[in-house]
Amino acid sequence: MPDSPTKDTLFSQPKPHLVDFAFDEQVARVFPDMIRRSVPGYDTVIAMLGVFAHHFVKSHTRVYDLGCSQGAATLALRRHIQAPDVKIIAVDNAPAMIERCQQNIAADLSPSEVELRCEDILLTPIENASLVALNFTLQFLPPEQRDTMIARILAGLNPGGVLVLSEKICFDDGDQQSLFTDLHHDFKRLNGYSDLEISQKRQAIENVLIPETIAQHEQRLRRGGFSRVHVWFQCFNFVSLVAVR
Repeated sequence: MPDSPTKDTLFSQPKPHLVDFAFDEQVARVFPDMIRRSVPGYDTVIAMLGVFAHHFVKSHTRVYDLGCSQGAATLALRRHIQAPDVKIIAVDNAPAMIERCQQNIAADLSPSEVELRCEDILLTPIENASLVALNFTLQFLPPEQRDTMIARILAGLNPGGVLVLSEKICFDDGDQQSLFTDLHHDFKRLNGYSDLEISQKRQAIENVLIPETIAQHEQRLRRGGFSRVHVWFQCFNFVSLVAVR
């Protein structure tokens, strides 16, 4: 029986010339399967965005999903916003992702307005925001641009507004790094990825996704001006923080 068209088999065959990972049409086609089989805790992080939306989103404000891919975070936020007159700005620089996001948003009946933008998140104006989600997105920005991104988010957040930042992380302790890398790879194996797929995906993404430690993220957020920073979720080498302006 042939594979489902949405199953991630991009790295299932040997590739003599691996190129850097990109969010192109091939990746977009399998992305929902890829991220759930690759990121431990992903479904929990997405679901809990609804809790943050319910608690923090205020009337007559904006919510930003920066790096929205196909809209999973946007939908989780949208479905739990109780306040009236809230607009969600969902941004991604990959046309293939935005196209699928548009389809997913159109099929959802939640009342909050959603505006989709296909652009670089560093160019997105952020204003009157009560919540910003950076869901496994900052890690793809060059490290030298990350302070600027966080500063722009803080400047656009209203007092009491929050940033929910989810990232792959690394560790200063070599033993912890080795253990959590092994556990992450076991997670992938248990989700059906072969050693070849794990190895080739790792090579393709290592120059594109540059992880940082929890301490580096916390320091950047505090340095940028956030008053409170808390880790609310961690599974192996994946973490989510909430930062309150």
